[in-house]
Amino acid sequence: MRRRALRALGALAFWLALWAALALVMRLRGRGLLLPSPAASARRLLELAATGEFWRYTLCSIGRVTLGIALALAMGAALAVLCARFRAADALLAPAMTVVKSTPVASFAILVLVWLPRDLVPVCISALMVLPVVWANVCAGIRGTDASLLELARVFRLGRWRVFRRIYLPSVLPGFAAACRSAVGFGWKAGIAAEVLTVPRESMGRMIYESKYYLQTEDLFAWTLAVILLSLAIERLLLLALGRLSRGKGAGAGA
Repeated sequence: MRRRALRALGALAFWLALWAALALVMRLRGRGLLLPSPAASARRLLELAATGEFWRYTLCSIGRVTLGIALALAMGAALAVLCARFRAADALLAPAMTVVKSTPVASFAILVLVWLPRDLVPVCISALMVLPVVWANVCAGIRGTDASLLELARVFRLGRWRVFRRIYLPSVLPGFAAACRSAVGFGWKAGIAAEVLTVPRESMGRMIYESKYYLQTEDLFAWTLAVILLSLAIERLLLLALGRLSRGKGAGAGA
C-alpha cells in the first residue's frame, strides 16, 4: 500500500510539474492567460470555495447527478430482472441499450432539451448514460447464477425471498457493485457535460461555460478542478459504502 501511494504521489507530482512548466512557457510567450499555473488555479478554487454561491451551485449539480444515477440504478436493476424473466423483453431492450451507449452525450442533451426543462436535462442524461451499464451488469449476474443451487432450492422448496437472498443476491451483488463504481464516473461526467451544454440557472456546468465564454481561465480551471475532486471524493465514499455492505453480507452469510 505504501509503494502504491508513493507511485501515485510521484505520478501526481510529475503531471503537476509538467502543467507548471507549460504554464511558465505560455507566460514567457505572453500567453499566460490561456494556461494558468497549478498554484493560481488552486488559489482561485480556494477563493471560490469561500463563497456561498460556490456551494449552492455545487450542491445543485450533485443533487441532479445523484438523482439521475439513483433512477438509473433502480430502472436498470428492474429492467434486468424483466429481461432475465422474459426473452421477448431482452430482445426488445438490447438494441435500445446499444443505441444509448453509442450516442454522444451532446446529441442526447440537445434532444432532451426539446422535451424537458433545462434543469432536468442533466438528471435525464446522467440516468441515460448509467442505465446500460447497470442493466448489463445485473443481467450478467442473474444469468451467471449457479443452476445447481437453483435446482437445489427447488428440491427443498425454498420460498422466493430465500432464493433471492441466498442465491440471486450473492450472484448479482458483485456486478451491481461494479456498475455502481462505473455509474459515479459516467453519471458525473455526463451530468456536468449536460450542464455545460444546457446551462441550468444554478450549476457547476453553467460556471464552467461562463468562465470559458468570458475567457476567465483561472475560474475555468478552478471549476474543473472542483469537478474532478468531487468525482474522486464521491467515488471514494461509494467504495467505502460498498465495502461495508459486502462485509455485512459476508457476516450475515456466515451467521
